[in-house]
Amino acid sequence: MKRFFTIVAVLLIASLAFAGGKKEVDYSVLTIGATPEPHASMLNLVVEDLAKEGITLKVVEFTDYVTPNEALESGQIDANFFQHIPYMEEFNATKGYHLSNAAGIHIEPIAIYSSKVKALADLKNGAKIAIPNDPTNEGRALLLLQSAGLIKLSDKAGITATPLDVVENPKKLEFVEIEAASLPRVLADVDAAVINGNYAIPAGLSAKNDGLFVEGADSPYVNIITVKEGNENDPRIVALVNALKSDKIKDYINKTYPNGEVVLVF
Repeated sequence: MKRFFTIVAVLLIASLAFAGGKKEVDYSVLTIGATPEPHASMLNLVVEDLAKEGITLKVVEFTDYVTPNEALESGQIDANFFQHIPYMEEFNATKGYHLSNAAGIHIEPIAIYSSKVKALADLKNGAKIAIPNDPTNEGRALLLLQSAGLIKLSDKAGITATPLDVVENPKKLEFVEIEAASLPRVLADVDAAVINGNYAIPAGLSAKNDGLFVEGADSPYVNIITVKEGNENDPRIVALVNALKSDKIKDYINKTYPNGEVVLVF
């Protein structure tokens, strides 16, 4: 009789777990969204390391900056790896999301690229400059253009600066706001473009070799492992962070990006 009730209890628990089409969460699986380079490549390198700890790492690739945050907030994925801190904070503020920084991994210095001129001084009056159209990366691009001496922004402008914040523009540059992922493809159609590292790299662009002006190594735009608030200490996340902060990753970055396209922060 005792065995009968045990079997009934097990069946009841199983039926409740799958009620309404829902299924039990497999806490041995960690699903993380990432843009291809260098994020997904780095994650794929540590799949076997996490497997040794009983964690199945599933990497889902995204090619934009919005969908991976929507997927994380809705619970479709457990974490993502593609964005920097200011972008995440802006996303939380504007969308009311609950995303959190679990660990900083690297910086991808942005740079000004051109297929038409070899120096910023060669840019003509009225030159078209393509910049990312999302709030934080647009501000980051404009701050870079200011650092390069091409424009001056209002003292009140910060990391979310827009072309409306430009108070001095000696060359009368025209800003073309483009989705970040499309910037490498429009490079030939503009006079210059400010391109994020994770889109410049797959396009064969090297910040050190091809950039006309490159963001400094003291950049605050650290790329992070992002999770929902409260999950920063999830054992799976902790294991992932430890795996990414390993000598294997250091060696990979040093060999793959010897020109400083990716700079580790650990």
